[in-house]
Amino acid sequence: MALAAGCCLTAAACGSSKSGTASTSADGITTITVNDEPASTDAVNRKNFLADIAAFEAKNPKIKVIPHEGQMDPKTFSAKIAGGQLENVFYTYFTDPAGLIAKHQALDITSYLSAFPLVKTVKPQLMKVYSDSAGKVYGIPQGNYSMGLVYNRTLFTKAGLDPNSPPTTWAEVRADAKKIAALGNGIAGYGDYSKSNTGGWHFTAEMYSLGGDVAKQGSDGKWTADFNNDKGKQVLQQLHDMRWVDDSMGQKQLLEWADLLQMMGAGKLGMYVATSDNIPTISNQYKGNAADYGLGPIPGGGGTLAGGGGFMFNPKDTPAQVKAGIAWLSYKYLTPGQGEYDYARASAAKQPVGLPEPDLWTGAAEATRTSLVAANANVPVQNYQPFVTGNANVPLDVEPPNAQQIYAVLDTAMAQVLTNKNADVNKLLSDAEKQVNSILSTVQ
Repeated sequence: MALAAGCCLTAAACGSSKSGTASTSADGITTITVNDEPASTDAVNRKNFLADIAAFEAKNPKIKVIPHEGQMDPKTFSAKIAGGQLENVFYTYFTDPAGLIAKHQALDITSYLSAFPLVKTVKPQLMKVYSDSAGKVYGIPQGNYSMGLVYNRTLFTKAGLDPNSPPTTWAEVRADAKKIAALGNGIAGYGDYSKSNTGGWHFTAEMYSLGGDVAKQGSDGKWTADFNNDKGKQVLQQLHDMRWVDDSMGQKQLLEWADLLQMMGAGKLGMYVATSDNIPTISNQYKGNAADYGLGPIPGGGGTLAGGGGFMFNPKDTPAQVKAGIAWLSYKYLTPGQGEYDYARASAAKQPVGLPEPDLWTGAAEATRTSLVAANANVPVQNYQPFVTGNANVPLDVEPPNAQQIYAVLDTAMAQVLTNKNADVNKLLSDAEKQVNSILSTVQ
């Protein structure tokens, strides 16, 4: 009873955000809950996260940060916000903001941003992900990735290709894949996925690369499939022809995520569509040599599947909590050389430094990042310059709604063209369109 009374007195002395955490105490300390704390099994990153909180609180003694493990789980999000358990500052993927904004499940923070100049250094196209059609801002990006072309520089050289000039069109990909496959010894010139939703994911990326789409939203807000067209046929027909006419994709198909990385690490694959973070995984987990791998722009250049994440704010946050939250994000995620982007710390821990992404900043902040990366790089930065140059002005396209369900449907089309020489591309697209339209009819 005494403990309960004490708790009541404490609560009475505090402002409340009604989000599961007291806002500002009698002594002026604002408390915020944040997620994105690494799990205890990720010892290095968890240690760094807690150290960053301690350093931030030392600089900001009127702010108390309470960390929670994990990021956003769409399955539990609605229950958390309804039950007052949602963090004051919570992580979202790039696919989340539009829906949360529409449902009024995130706070408009536009009026607070002028006091935090670091937010202005973030690329406008990334800020747009966290903005509504009127330009109001509801969140702050933390990092991003986009698809490019991972390739084996050693195999390029052996095949008589220039390792500093990877293909930039799908016609060039096909031609170069034939030359690489001609090396023999079980080497595939190009690889692609067709299992466990990875095939549909890559189909989407390849549609975007042609300036196409997988789903479109009408003026009435309803979504429909948008791939049963010439661009969809081009994606599937080229894969079919590379597999069956050119014999440049190898005999083994029905591949999923780890398969292409393993083939690349073993020196048995010339190219595949991927993100830059595949390269350290190939090197560390699949025994490849980092110097062997390059990263080129997405072939076609019509668009690139982009992902990433950032943070949004609980609708019940107080003004003090919003300000504290933006201050925390500025310290942890928006300052090159500090917090999440402490490149010296990462290099000392043998984490990869020098990958071309996240590509978050503009202006002086980007110049600072470039300088710090160069000073601490432990991967061959020069191998990724074709990607940096070629993808610089490529539009960023996020995943469609209900993406994983759509990918599962499109896996079938990818699998068929890669395992069935007589696959009917038109029928595959038509059948998939019907199924995807059914999936999209549930989107609200």
